[in-house]
Amino acid sequence: QVQLVESGGGLVQAGGSLRLSCATSGRTFSTYVMGWFRQAPGKEREFVAAISRSGSTTYYADSVKGRFTVSRDNAKDTVYLQMNSLKPEDTALYYCAAGRSLSTYKDFGAYESWGQGTQVTVAS
Repeated sequence: QVQLVESGGGLVQAGGSLRLSCATSGRTFSTYVMGWFRQAPGKEREFVAAISRSGSTTYYADSVKGRFTVSRDNAKDTVYLQMNSLKPEDTALYYCAAGRSLSTYKDFGAYESWGQGTQVTVAS
C-alpha cells in the first residue's frame, strides 16, 4: 500500500477556486490509478474524479465535469484536483485514493489506499 496525504482544502466563496494536492510516499506512485472522492455530512462517499497511471485518461462525475480537473505529476508522486466555479454543494471532506484498476474507477471499494481527507467548505 501507499501512504497518501491530502492538502489544499479550506473555506472559499461560491464561484471561487481551490487546488487540492495528494502527496504519496514510496516509489510506486506511477503504478497506481488515482481517484478523488468526497463525503458530505449525512451523505455517502461519492466519486469525483479519477486519472490513469500515465495521466492520459481522466474521468469525472457529472456534477463536477467542466469545473474540476484532475492531473498528476509522476515525477513528484503527487495528484491534484483543480476545482473552479465552486458551489455550496461541493462542500465535503475530499479524499484521494490509490487503486490498481481503471475499469472500477467509480467504485470506492476498489481502491486500496486512502488519505485522511481535506475539508472543502464553499460559502454561499
